[in-house]
Amino acid sequence: MTASRIVIAGGGLAGLSLSLALKRALADGVDVVMCDPALSRDPHGDRRSYAIAAAARRMFQALNVWDAVAEKAQPILDMVITDSSLQDPVRPTYLTFEGAVDGEAFAHMVTAGDLTGLLLDACREAGVSLRPEGVKGFSAQGAYTDVMLTGGETLSAALLVAADGARSRLREQAGIGWIYWPYNQSGIVATISHERDHEGRAVEHFLPAGPFAILPLKDEQQPDGSVQHRSSIVWSERSENVPVLLDSHPEDLLAELEKRFGLQLGKIAFETKPQAFPLAFGVARSFVGERLALLGDAAHLIHPIAGQGLNLGLHDVAALAEIITDAMRLGQDPGGADVLMQYERARRADITAMGIMTDGLNRLFSNDMLPVRLIRDFGLGLVDRMPGLKRFFIREAAGLRKEDAPRLLKGEAL
Repeated sequence: MTASRIVIAGGGLAGLSLSLALKRALADGVDVVMCDPALSRDPHGDRRSYAIAAAARRMFQALNVWDAVAEKAQPILDMVITDSSLQDPVRPTYLTFEGAVDGEAFAHMVTAGDLTGLLLDACREAGVSLRPEGVKGFSAQGAYTDVMLTGGETLSAALLVAADGARSRLREQAGIGWIYWPYNQSGIVATISHERDHEGRAVEHFLPAGPFAILPLKDEQQPDGSVQHRSSIVWSERSENVPVLLDSHPEDLLAELEKRFGLQLGKIAFETKPQAFPLAFGVARSFVGERLALLGDAAHLIHPIAGQGLNLGLHDVAALAEIITDAMRLGQDPGGADVLMQYERARRADITAMGIMTDGLNRLFSNDMLPVRLIRDFGLGLVDRMPGLKRFFIREAAGLRKEDAPRLLKGEAL
């Protein structure tokens, strides 16, 4: 069984997606074991929200889960970008994007709990072995690797995939270096209810402390038959201000939110308790080790300014699933060094480019110096008047630009 067993450590969205992709493609030809203590918990309580770009949507379509996801997802129909100081009475719009690209929305908003629950159900149906325990270590033994579980069992596998987050203990155990620097920012996330319909519009306010994003969520039907309009916020704030904000009286916190959110959607309220996460940049010096592959946040961590963090991890999934599937169909070792180096080469340039772009955008827009503001606002206005350049950027955000993209990101089965 060792030659066809793949163990995935980490039951987040990237790990679940890879598990499903491998079982859909190889069926009984591979034994996929997913390990995570969180598998014992109900995922539906996770109210965080994610933007699923068009390329990732096509992958979920190819994996036969999108129809169920679509019932809970809100398409982003257009996007508005502003740049101002918090005290400015008017926030001029410098750039707008229509949300359609190649006849589909460039992104859909979905809650993490809904998507995780649907992927878990699909993994069970496909035959993935779901183990509600962690991986505490591994030991490569040449032709296989021993994977030690927290419950005491040791599994022999051809490949271990570390999808255990930015603080990956498996990456550290493998001795893979981590290039890292923190931003003096934290991201405050929450779901907001509001009076008026958002009409599928996403808004990105660039403010001196960091970007403030309003992302449309699907309306919720209330027990009395009324409709609750909802949006997700990603509020980047200087880290030293966050404890004071979150510990303030609820009315004071709501007043601070209103300064950033605006009044365009009427009366607003917190639907979920705000949570804060420190923002940072990180990238592994290698995405592979001996019989080990890093996936998602274990391989890279970027600023949420472009909403691409999860999508970057799903691109990892598409690339690694295709490489493993093609190798196993040819009778090759899925954990062999030559196979894993294909994954390293496939992902390095894309991850590096996205990391540089998000880091540069954050530094450019989290800056209130007047000359810098004038230059960037001129640039935004210039892009807004150039349809060809706007199409390029929207296709880039949707993940549809590359002709050599993995098959899953084109909506093709493996």
